[in-house]
Amino acid sequence: MKAPMSSTLNCLAAALCATLLTPAVAQKAGGVLRVYERDSPPSASIHEEGTSSTLVPFMPLFNNLVLFDQHAKRNEPGNIRGDLAQQWAWSADATVLTFKLTPGVKWHDGKPLTSADVKCTWDTLAGKRDAGWRKSPRSGWYSNLEEVTINGDLEVAFKLKRPQPSFLSFLASGLSPVYPCHVDGRTMRTAPIGTGPFKLAEFRSGEVIRLTRNPDYFKKGKPLLDGIEYRIIPNQATRLMSFIAGDLDMTWSDVNAEMEKDVRRQQPKAICEMTVKPTGGLVLANSKNEALKDPRFRRALALAIDRKSIDAITAQGKGAATGIMMAPPDGAWGLTAAQLADVAGYGKDVAKNREAARKLMSELGYSAAKPLQLKMMVVNRPNQTVPTVLLIDQLRSINIAASMDAVDIGVWSQRLTRRADFELSYESHAPALDDPDVVLYQGYKCGASANYGDYCSKETDALIDEQSATTDPVKRRKLVQTIDHKLQSEGVRPVFHVTYSGYCRYPAVKGIDHPTNSIYNSYRYEDAWLDH
Repeated sequence: MKAPMSSTLNCLAAALCATLLTPAVAQKAGGVLRVYERDSPPSASIHEEGTSSTLVPFMPLFNNLVLFDQHAKRNEPGNIRGDLAQQWAWSADATVLTFKLTPGVKWHDGKPLTSADVKCTWDTLAGKRDAGWRKSPRSGWYSNLEEVTINGDLEVAFKLKRPQPSFLSFLASGLSPVYPCHVDGRTMRTAPIGTGPFKLAEFRSGEVIRLTRNPDYFKKGKPLLDGIEYRIIPNQATRLMSFIAGDLDMTWSDVNAEMEKDVRRQQPKAICEMTVKPTGGLVLANSKNEALKDPRFRRALALAIDRKSIDAITAQGKGAATGIMMAPPDGAWGLTAAQLADVAGYGKDVAKNREAARKLMSELGYSAAKPLQLKMMVVNRPNQTVPTVLLIDQLRSINIAASMDAVDIGVWSQRLTRRADFELSYESHAPALDDPDVVLYQGYKCGASANYGDYCSKETDALIDEQSATTDPVKRRKLVQTIDHKLQSEGVRPVFHVTYSGYCRYPAVKGIDHPTNSIYNSYRYEDAWLDH
């Protein structure tokens, strides 16, 4: 027996609440929103890339089955809304999730969307279909998916091997768009076809991405904008000056505390929304290097980190020591400071920690006279290079002489995937969802696609599977915290800083909101408008 199709009522309730609580504002149609992008996307294919540089400019081209409310302050299950799906329901045993699709939806090339497109997308993710994609970095999200079946053109069902409370949230991420069956991977990387509110007008690598309004969008009256222009500006100072000069309407969510001061001083009318983000830096040791695999090295590395001093510079002291899950109260699953107190490197006595680290390095044959020489790879963005410089300085205190190897995001991704040409690396910790399955299955399960350190523990794998299938949220949270504590204690990808950042916009930009607990799910922009 199926659970009732409840999404329609949820959507109606959300619409009613919006009507009652939102003051009447005369929305204006027209205009082109001008935003910057930090990097040139490796490609336009969201399913094949792991970087926000692809997601942000191309999410407006697509639709999901379901999507997180684009105006809610948190991405959480209660804020999931229908997108291509009108209704959805779980089976009584919580292993089959069935969707009924909106009729009349068309791809940008005029072909009709059907349930077959949904099946094609997830069959390709599961490796059951060759669509000419490169391997998706999120294929691990769907390891519990047994099969996708269709019933006519407008009904599709996902059958799971076991219950998984997180599954609907996976589908609601901006990283889970529906792709067309009839368009191959090569085309989706350069000239993607979607069903979304905007169509691709131009993609000049390293220069600009232009989107234009989709006049046949299935949501009546949307989008309001005529288009969106993303200017690719790699230099942080240049893009900030472009915003302050009024050449751009909005920044991306990479504005740090110093940049915010500049904006407020030079453009006091601008609106900046800042918060501690679920992003930050982990230090990754290449498992192919025998010296770095030694547990003593990993423990010494963890003991060397002084998170408080890094936070004072990079986040104005507003960050918090965390494990891999976002710390409370902003996050739902993370470890508290008290729970981290007994983990190597989290104790308050930094001098004592480093003394212990030097002893471990001495056992490995390294000293002040003979330091361990390493290179630390990092993406050439200031929000990553600055904390990397601080970490490198701290590592010198335990006789590790590291130098920084700053590279383009594409080079960084390729080297990590190959596990080659790096020793240490700054790894950006920016989970798509504040959800343990996303973080754990993608980065810490044996053989996972983004498990770049090749960490593998049967005990940890069993705990990951157990928490994933646990429907009691209190019990599940305790399991997640047990796993997080275990990973930090073992020195697996130590978290060494968190990010305090946000975005700025001019008052004319309306209808855009970003959640506090993700940077990956809020760029559809079908409700955005300009009050010029």
